[in-house]
Amino acid sequence: MTTPPRWLRPTRPGQPPRLEYGADYNPEQWPREVWDEDVRAMRAAGVTVVSLAIFSWALLEPEEGAYDFGWLDEVMDLLHAGGIAVDLATATASPPPWLTARHPEILPVDRHGRTVWPGGRQHWRPTSPVFREHALRLVRRMAGRYATHPALAAWHVSNELGCHNAYDYSADAAAAFRAWLQRRYGDLAALNAAWGTAFWSQHYSGWSQVLPPRMAATHPNPTQQLDFKRFSSDALKDHLRAERDVLRELTPDVPVTTNFMVMGGTKAMDYADWAAEVDFVANDHYVQRTARPLDELSFSANLTGNLAGGRPWFLMEHSTSAVNWQPINVPKRPGDLERHSLTHVAHGADAVCFFQWRQSRAGAEKYHSAMVPHAGEDSTVFRDVTALGETLRRLAAVAGRDRTRARVAVLFDWTSWWAVEQDSHPTDRLRYREEALDWYSALLDLGVRADVLPVGADFADYDLVVAPVLHVVPAGLRQRLEAYVAGGGHLVTTYFSGIVDEHDHVWLGGYPGALRELLGIRIEEFAPLPDGDRATLDNGTAGTLWTDRIEVTGEGVEVLARYGDGRPAITRREHAGGSAAYVSTRLGPDGLAPLLGELLGRSGVESELPPELRGRVELAVRGEFRFLINRTDEPVGLAGLPGEPLHGPLDRLGPRGVTVLRAPE
Repeated sequence: MTTPPRWLRPTRPGQPPRLEYGADYNPEQWPREVWDEDVRAMRAAGVTVVSLAIFSWALLEPEEGAYDFGWLDEVMDLLHAGGIAVDLATATASPPPWLTARHPEILPVDRHGRTVWPGGRQHWRPTSPVFREHALRLVRRMAGRYATHPALAAWHVSNELGCHNAYDYSADAAAAFRAWLQRRYGDLAALNAAWGTAFWSQHYSGWSQVLPPRMAATHPNPTQQLDFKRFSSDALKDHLRAERDVLRELTPDVPVTTNFMVMGGTKAMDYADWAAEVDFVANDHYVQRTARPLDELSFSANLTGNLAGGRPWFLMEHSTSAVNWQPINVPKRPGDLERHSLTHVAHGADAVCFFQWRQSRAGAEKYHSAMVPHAGEDSTVFRDVTALGETLRRLAAVAGRDRTRARVAVLFDWTSWWAVEQDSHPTDRLRYREEALDWYSALLDLGVRADVLPVGADFADYDLVVAPVLHVVPAGLRQRLEAYVAGGGHLVTTYFSGIVDEHDHVWLGGYPGALRELLGIRIEEFAPLPDGDRATLDNGTAGTLWTDRIEVTGEGVEVLARYGDGRPAITRREHAGGSAAYVSTRLGPDGLAPLLGELLGRSGVESELPPELRGRVELAVRGEFRFLINRTDEPVGLAGLPGEPLHGPLDRLGPRGVTVLRAPE
């Protein structure tokens, strides 16, 4: 069951639209006298919403069936009196010690058969009926208690579902996996066909023989691995739905969400499949030390906005400065806190929140930054978050505006991500998200807006669609891509695309399999590159990671670039107003930019930015509001741009600065 998108329930009569602002709030870590100071400081910083009770189960239910809500009642009342709304967590993210001591069968098991013990967080099996029973009992008690509390603006199911327990190989998981497979395939004959069990004598004659892909003597069955990834995402989604359904039963007027983790290498959860299960999309994002961290932030925010269908979403967590879990945790530079926050807003976030409000004195995250650092309110961080609160207040007119669709789409597919990074492939160096990010970065370098679009979304009206490493192409997706090109659309895809169907079975007849006829090319054998090798192209660029030995087989195929031995490297085939192009190597953002420039020109797509801003400034659009984000550490002149400035200067964008303009009527 799904419902139309909603937003936070207003906690004050006549509350006007606004950009929400706040953090995770953990008052249980602090003495009672700190709470009043927290509310005062929150008001000073412009905080409007906090996420509460996320890791509070052990205090709310200190012994089985014995509840203590007194402290939470008091915090809820204090926050409401201070004009601060609450995104109330169900507190089920981490079970209390009494539960795991009494029921160790709820603990996850890794692929080696080792128990994952308490002491961290998320030490529970998504498929455990015992855990589910206890968790839903707590959810029911909380929903009944706080259903009518005036501070309650939304429900927050669990927390970062699957962050640490996505893959469980326990007996509970095995039983649930079999049931999932029976629903998917119906009978063992269909399962054996889908898994190709004639290979290595893996044919199953009874359902009890089917297991998760636990540690084996050699590589487990690849389709078994892929289905287990699908199942594991579904098992977590099922828990989300179980808690959500209790909340909807008891508090139908309160929206329900959970925080996704669209960022970096977090890939176990198919968020495109989850998005319809929540009343509004929420996301956690942390900048990591990569080659292009700001582009990755933009890519993730963009994808989150499109998971939300272009509608507003909630940035549940990001950091004010350094985190604590990277090898080296570097603080943010001046301007980064605002630039990072407003980049999320530019891509549709109507709430900007941090982990956390007050920096912990103890525990594993005591060195993770917060809105109130260890240094207290007399600190640069607190002054910066207070300034951001004022900025968000001035940008209140942006609230509720949908993202404005671009003319270019970059398709993103969780199933291909899972499949291409499994074992026993031509190379183990391929990283799906990095290739997708390369294309997005190249578009930013050209000053061209693009939407990062889940592959299941409608892409028919885009002028140019980029499908990097679209490895898994079922028949239905092949037909959609063919119809897009036949309708005048321009498609570009890459190496290792179109290779397998939904069962991870190779499309026969030569690569790129399902896309071979559309592209008009045929490849007999992959030619991945060893580490350090480069393949020089005659257009002046060089590829890494992969090459293909392409044979042109279709009419109307143009070779846009060749390798040094004369073989085609990049091809493009015309199709009655549309086209389909293929790139057979990894070119990186710099190598892709000239190619994209040519493909964009043939697609009729131009940058909306003046030439002097292209590459230096990212443009994002929400309705009549244009966000200009300085991608550089140098000032950028903006003279001559039309529009009323809501934030930032109109003539000169400072290093790491952001200007927001309202388009003239």
